[in-house]
Amino acid sequence: MHVAVCDFIIDCLQNSIEAGSGNIILDYIVDEDQIRTVITDNGKGMSSEQLAKVRDPFYTDGTKHKKRKVGLGIPFLIQAVNIADGSFLIESKEGSGTRLEFIFDKNHIDTPPEGDIVSAVIQAMMFDGDFELEFRRTAVKNGNNRNYIIRRSELQDILGDLNTGSSINLAGEYIRSQEEDLKKETGNG
Repeated sequence: MHVAVCDFIIDCLQNSIEAGSGNIILDYIVDEDQIRTVITDNGKGMSSEQLAKVRDPFYTDGTKHKKRKVGLGIPFLIQAVNIADGSFLIESKEGSGTRLEFIFDKNHIDTPPEGDIVSAVIQAMMFDGDFELEFRRTAVKNGNNRNYIIRRSELQDILGDLNTGSSINLAGEYIRSQEEDLKKETGNG
């Protein structure tokens, strides 16, 4: 079960990778009132029929997870967003990719905790495959907007294999330092 916003993010990023995306952009924007996540990919996309079924927990295309008979990730996300009076949007075109956006109200009692965004991003960057993941992080407080961008390819160029302990630690330290700078500059995580 997903217990944090970051759990939903990891699940959605894995969907993008498994859909054959070569480029994935994760926008993660946090302000005083909301947590907004936008994931855009250039994967195989979905037909209008598949897109209509994506909300059904008993639907799976049968190709990504051959032994799985249900697809619970998106339905769980939609349920969590609805319970917390947030919003959910998914757009997709077969052959062109998918754009998924979900927003949680930070002040709603049923909004899950954010979780550890740094660990979530590192985990996603460690997934197998030849893909670019661009993480665009923005924090906003009182109109003060700060951001940073991390690209998988840049981390690989500097650190090499992202599946070694030392590379994971160094990548984590670097992204955590970016998070600390955001918090200092905006007072908002």
